[in-house]
Amino acid sequence: MTLPPLYALRAFEVAARSGSFSKAAAQLNVTPGAISRHIRTLEAWFECELFHRNGPKVEVTAAGNALAMQLSEGFHRLDQACHAFRSGNRKLRLKSPSTLTMRWLLDVLSAFRQRHAKPEIEMTSVWMDTDSVDFTHEPYDCAILLGDGRFGAGTESRLLFEEWLVPVCSPAQVEQARMDMSRCELIHPSPDRRDWRRWLKRTGKFNELNIARGTVFDTLEQGIRAAISGHGISIGDALLCQAAIQSGQLALPFAEAIASGDGYWLVWPKHSARLAHITLLGDALKEAAPQQLPDTLTLLR
Repeated sequence: MTLPPLYALRAFEVAARSGSFSKAAAQLNVTPGAISRHIRTLEAWFECELFHRNGPKVEVTAAGNALAMQLSEGFHRLDQACHAFRSGNRKLRLKSPSTLTMRWLLDVLSAFRQRHAKPEIEMTSVWMDTDSVDFTHEPYDCAILLGDGRFGAGTESRLLFEEWLVPVCSPAQVEQARMDMSRCELIHPSPDRRDWRRWLKRTGKFNELNIARGTVFDTLEQGIRAAISGHGISIGDALLCQAAIQSGQLALPFAEAIASGDGYWLVWPKHSARLAHITLLGDALKEAAPQQLPDTLTLLR
């Protein structure tokens, strides 16, 4: 044999990750004594100590930690391979930010499912302060992310559409915003207030406006909903706000929209076994991507 027993490696990896023999035993449905025996088997195999033992307390050694990190990655890859083999050509697991999902993606995927029996899209919508994906440790085949197109050396990506930032509010607040912005409540879709800062800097408007004030949310969607309800002036993505603008839920108090430098990208790991399905989905997303900005807007790059 060129490898120690797989069950011993698994027992060690879980114990190192949880920091406890008893927790590892509960997770693997064995006794703590069995975990201890598996680890002693590995220590004899590798001829080094993997855990410091102090009565019932255990602490992984530096050597054990190095081994555990590599084993965690290896077991994750095995899990991914088995999951992919089990689901065959039926599923494509997609990660997507929450605002994009609510404002655009759900309708696009509904149309995609009507046109294509395969693959089944298993979509997970999550909040991300900074959009990212780790295909090594997260259970996704592809993701739609807001960014500048650089998502890591091990990935491929395709631009779907650019982000254009513009102030939005309820129709009832347009006149007040145009008369005196200093008296309007600001809505920030992100805790760092980056979207208002970007828009003000690029347009050169309202140099004295204090962006430290206002209501802070976590997502563009929350900012949009607050603006629709009349709680202030938010910054929105002009393309994702199109439907709300056309229906009269939102209005544009100012004509300037700025390119943030980011866009929504479809991202996937290099050499993906699901490339044919990812390409099919990418074509559908690109075809359905919102492109037509309101004619009244002045676009600033």
